[in-house]
Amino acid sequence: MASRLNASYVSILQRLCDVVAIYGGLYLVFNVQKLDIDHRAMLIFLTTISFFQLIGGLTDFYRSWRGISVFNELTMCFKNVFFSIFLLIPFIFIYKNITLTLFLQYFLAVIFFMGGLRITIRMIYTLSFKLFKKSRNVLVLGDSYRAIQLFNDLKKSEWIGLSPLGIFSFKEQFDRYEFSGDLAQAIEIIQSEEIHQVYIVTTKDNIQKVDHLLKILSNTTCSTVIVPELFSYDFLYSRVEDINGTPIIPIIDTRIKGINIFLKRIEDICVASIILVLISPLLLCIAIAIKMTSKGPVFFKQIRYGLNGKPILVYKFRSMSVMENGMEVKQATRNDPRVTKVGAFIRRTSLDELPQFINVILGNMSVVGPRPHAAAHNEEYRQLIIGYMLRHKVKPGITGLAQIRGWRGETDTLDKMEKRVECDLEYIRTWSLLLDIKIIFLTIFKGFIHKSAY
Repeated sequence: MASRLNASYVSILQRLCDVVAIYGGLYLVFNVQKLDIDHRAMLIFLTTISFFQLIGGLTDFYRSWRGISVFNELTMCFKNVFFSIFLLIPFIFIYKNITLTLFLQYFLAVIFFMGGLRITIRMIYTLSFKLFKKSRNVLVLGDSYRAIQLFNDLKKSEWIGLSPLGIFSFKEQFDRYEFSGDLAQAIEIIQSEEIHQVYIVTTKDNIQKVDHLLKILSNTTCSTVIVPELFSYDFLYSRVEDINGTPIIPIIDTRIKGINIFLKRIEDICVASIILVLISPLLLCIAIAIKMTSKGPVFFKQIRYGLNGKPILVYKFRSMSVMENGMEVKQATRNDPRVTKVGAFIRRTSLDELPQFINVILGNMSVVGPRPHAAAHNEEYRQLIIGYMLRHKVKPGITGLAQIRGWRGETDTLDKMEKRVECDLEYIRTWSLLLDIKIIFLTIFKGFIHKSAY
């Protein structure tokens, strides 16, 4: 309970200091620029706070500070402030005295104030717990990597008064380099010392010992936190929720839901529209080249799996002399005789994928997401790779994490497809607008041309 209260106090203090930082940055910049803090300034201030709170809600900004380093916390501040002030750029077109340079100065000033206040909060809490010696002793019990990671994260939370005494194993034989002792030693410490909280990481192997430990802990005033090893099934986004007080643990889910669906759709429409306008002359040239060098239509429409595994028609420039679209589709290989001369070039440079921006506008694809595979390949690999179909929890994309890491083109071995799926699931699990922008940026420089694309 005390830990939860401390968490609430820290969160409230952080929110208050963030508002002060946003106003402080505005006040400093407007004074340096000798601008009046009038209704325009107050509108910018209030709009910045609104955007900052909105983005903070999407990124769990005020829930994620426990167990993270100062550097990571400041990085999160940097990202949230950047996006909040970036969204203010339309003010340049509304007010004459508001310039891009002023926004840059405002951004730097807010970062300076916010970073300084965040560090100050940590210093004050650390100093107060050291002076008044009110740190709360905690233990971690568990043998998995998750337990070790939890212990290390708790050590980073010493500034809020947590004092991890050690990580203890349920096994009698354990690595003394990583663990402080076994279950018997942990019970001895719990009974002989004042332990505020015990974190128990449960697995299918230690469930009986956990039951025995809980009976002992029920005879003490020590708070107990169960960390289910369900989270080790790190397929997709995992979190804890409740339904009218009943705890539930979704372990196969995606961050792209609710308002995030709306934000990603806006991103898709804006990016796809701009790109289609810019590349329209290129599209026309490729279409003419295809028509003049081989018989058949310019576009090739293929059935692929989209969101939730539902079939969609994906547009591509035709690069082969055949139009395979059934349940048996042979992947292109090096020197494949089915590939036309123009087709070889547009496949190697990924130009054959450009018509898929039309799919993005239509709404059945996204600019960034797992690449859609032919239906035949889906049916094959879903039997061979655990979690393969989870890549369809989001819309398929023109580019993705797998593409910028080099896992594109022919997947002639199961290992290559596994690596691609691994990247796809990592993308779904860690999705953010910033990640999408990063992938789009890297695709421009390293995602189009690749030696594995035939």
